Order: sequence, then C-alpha cells, then structure tokens
Amino acid sequence: MSAAGGVRVSVCMATYNGQEYVAEQIQSILSQLSPADELIIVDDASKDNTLDVVRRLEDPRIVLLPSAENKGYVASFEKAVSASRGEYIMLSDQDDIWLPGRVETLVNALQTKDFAASNFTVFGGPANRYHKVQLKESDSGRWLANLVTTWIGIRPYYGCTMAFTSRAKNMILPFPKFLNETHDQWIAIVGNRNRSMVHVAAPTVARRLHDDNTTPKSRRPVAVILRARMMLLRAFLVALGRKADTR
Repeated sequence: MSAAGGVRVSVCMATYNGQEYVAEQIQSILSQLSPADELIIVDDASKDNTLDVVRRLEDPRIVLLPSAENKGYVASFEKAVSASRGEYIMLSDQDDIWLPGRVETLVNALQTKDFAASNFTVFGGPANRYHKVQLKESDSGRWLANLVTTWIGIRPYYGCTMAFTSRAKNMILPFPKFLNETHDQWIAIVGNRNRSMVHVAAPTVARRLHDDNTTPKSRRPVAVILRARMMLLRAFLVALGRKADTR
C-alpha cells in the first residue's frame, strides 16, 4: 500500500550551483520512477542557472522548492524529506548518476528493515582509499559495531546511497538543530539504534568525482575531525530517544 497521495517512491535531492550535472542526474532518476512517484528538489539559493535547468525539464514528477537564502545542504535535505509523501524515500546528490535497478533494489531491501544503504561506484576520477571501503551485507545486524564505526568515521554510510521507509522518516525528523553536516551519519545512527538497518552489497549509484564535491576527498584536519566526532556523539544521545512507533 502506498503512502498519502498514492506516491510509492519519493526521491529527495538538494541542489546548489549544480547546473553542469544536475540534468543528467535527474534523467537517470526519472527513468526509474513511475508516473505517480515524485522527485523533490530543494535548491539552496543557487547563484547559477540550476533552477532554469530543472524547470526546463518540465516533468510533472518534479517538485521544485527554491530557498530564498542559503542554509546549507543539511537543512535542504531536511526540507526535502519533510515534504516527501512516499512510502519509500531515497536521497540523491545533484551530480551523480543512478545505476539501473537502484529503485527496485532498495525497495526490496526495505521489505524487512526501515533503513537501507548500498555501495557505489565512482567515475570522473580515480577512487581513493576512502571510496574503496565497502559495506558488507553480513554487517547489517551488527548494530553496535555499526554505531561505533559510524562515530569513528570508518563505516561508509553516504546519503546518496541511502533509502528509508515513511515510518523511518518519523524517526529521523526533525534533524538535531546542532547538526550542520553528516546528515547521512545521523540517519545511519538512528537506523542502527533501532536495529533496522540493512546493507546492500551491490552498488546502486555512480558517484561523480570533480573539484566541487561536498564530500572531502582526503583526510580532514584533526581539529575538524574532533568537532565532527563530538557532534555525532551528541547526535547519538538524541537518537536514543528516537524509537520506532510500534502502535
């Protein structure tokens, strides 16, 4: 049974100055959606022609929500997820390409758990050692190890590979107010805290490597890493109160 409005799949994308690649990414997504599905795009006050590129596609499944001021990608994803109506919700970056079968692969994974994360391939440049770290399906049930390694920063949970159910949406929203990065790790923490995360070994997205990627390509300064770890520790404490509604 689909969620409100008959929407089965909602795709949530955050855009910012993405005019160069966003059309190709959108086409790779729309080709996998049914006429009743939706692609929610929250534009974070782009200064280029991103909005015009999206509007020119003229697809009724696209729900474009421009922001008047730049608030960052975490706030943009939160806004997109909040607006979603689907039974299954998938996150998307603006510059990747979805691999064939992504939607059905993740929908199938969500038949037993509320959260799913897959692996990915890369193109546009050589994969570094961080890109080569893979999720293992056998680790899906190791929720405590997943929580610890997420906090340390070595479990490869990326938003662009993630999906969750409408029930999970009610667990992750609202995002903690102090969260200004790593919304994907927040989602992973809530999923593993509720023992409802499944890993999909197959890659479902091709990540484009270029100079303007948001995800760091190399190790960050120690002070930045420590601040991020403290933020995730606070997020874990918040997640302790985010339980699934079993009514």
